[in-house]
Amino acid sequence: MSRRKKPVILQGILVEDYAAEGKSLARVEGKVIFIEQAVPGDVVDVFLKKSKKDWAEGSVQQIREYSPLRVKPFCQHFGVCGGCQWQMLPYEKQLEYKQQQTADQLRRISGISLPELQPIIGADPEFTRYYRNKLEFTFANRRYLSREEMQNPDNIMELPSAGFHAKGVFDKVVNIETCHLMAEPVNLIRETLKQTAIDLEMPFYDIKLHTGWLRNVVMRLCTTGEIMVNVVLGYESAGKRKALLDTLLEKVPAITSLFYTINSKWNDSLYDQSPVLYHGKPHAIEKLERFEFIISPKSFFQTNTRQGEKLYQVTRDFAGLTGNEIVYDLYCGTGSIGIFVSDHAKKIIGVEVVEDAVKDAEANAALNGISHASFFAGDVIDICNDAFFDLHGRPDVIITDPPRAGMHEKLVQKILEMEAPVVVYVSCNPATQARDLKLLDEKYRVDAIQPVDMFPHTLHIENVAKLVLKEKSLV
Repeated sequence: MSRRKKPVILQGILVEDYAAEGKSLARVEGKVIFIEQAVPGDVVDVFLKKSKKDWAEGSVQQIREYSPLRVKPFCQHFGVCGGCQWQMLPYEKQLEYKQQQTADQLRRISGISLPELQPIIGADPEFTRYYRNKLEFTFANRRYLSREEMQNPDNIMELPSAGFHAKGVFDKVVNIETCHLMAEPVNLIRETLKQTAIDLEMPFYDIKLHTGWLRNVVMRLCTTGEIMVNVVLGYESAGKRKALLDTLLEKVPAITSLFYTINSKWNDSLYDQSPVLYHGKPHAIEKLERFEFIISPKSFFQTNTRQGEKLYQVTRDFAGLTGNEIVYDLYCGTGSIGIFVSDHAKKIIGVEVVEDAVKDAEANAALNGISHASFFAGDVIDICNDAFFDLHGRPDVIITDPPRAGMHEKLVQKILEMEAPVVVYVSCNPATQARDLKLLDEKYRVDAIQPVDMFPHTLHIENVAKLVLKEKSLV
């Protein structure tokens, strides 16, 4: 019988610097230790989770001395809820570390010649909280208890909860009292649904056994003031559903679009589900500059409207449009980037694999009176062939905004084949962007780099890179 290894705890370790993705680092006898939940300047005891020859990973077991960089988190749930990882850092320091991480990842992973990064564009002070326009809460019949709560015998785990999944725990939910990510009435909506279900003895979902009724609520609060709510239920029960939704409308009459979705699957994804309109408008309207966008319950839209506007302004500036260019918007989604730059382009060609998103893009173009934009459903690799170019023209500018995994290598090769003079690469993951930039270096040089902070108090970073065709750059 093998004996369990005794846990290794390093005591009194000075945290020296920030590493990446929320981890800081220390050095012990020549070995680099990556530490979760620590701030440079902390003196900590570290519980090692993984140890190799030259490096190790661990988490803070105890803080012996607090870093002077630390500030008091503004949320009572910080440290338990996984929504915000950096509330213990001043916002200015968060921006500094995000800038540092972007520069480090781009240079280390790409290995190519890069210009200096422009200073990261942060959120305005009044919007470092309440910045999200979309939020989802989970309902569960068992709530997560922290280590401190478990020491109190009066706390009961088998209580209904409404909030976010605890990090690393799939079947329990952190019960949220106040969330600072979205402005009111976000907390009123969540608590109304929760309390109504308790009062009327409606069963909360059991995430482990996949039983129960009340599952999720997805909320969208637009800068136009419109509020869209989608209540997700495990099965149809018309009487309970009517009682729940009517109570919600009575308590929160500001809701402009109320949907419900019956989701009997084991997972929470809604892309293959059919939301049903219960009350109000079939969509919400959001704005970026002068442009209006139709948002349906399953639409993708930038989650931070105000920072999204800044991100798109950078993209438009990097594109350097004069009014004569054909712009290809790859991963165009509901057409938001292409529409945003359309005033300065001769033609917009959007390509997106999700057919419903293409329909939304067409509706958004019509809503804004844009007649020189066309959107196509399918894979760029299949659509953008010589016949397509003969019909629509070759791109002068390519804008690509892929998911976190970055671009498929075949798409990178297709971009190299198209040889557009300018490529603007919008990324939500500088690491995969760096990998793609290395491949694009075959024909392109990186001309400018601009990080944008879309999600204050979290680890996420958006980054925009402008690439110029090497042959063209010599002219």
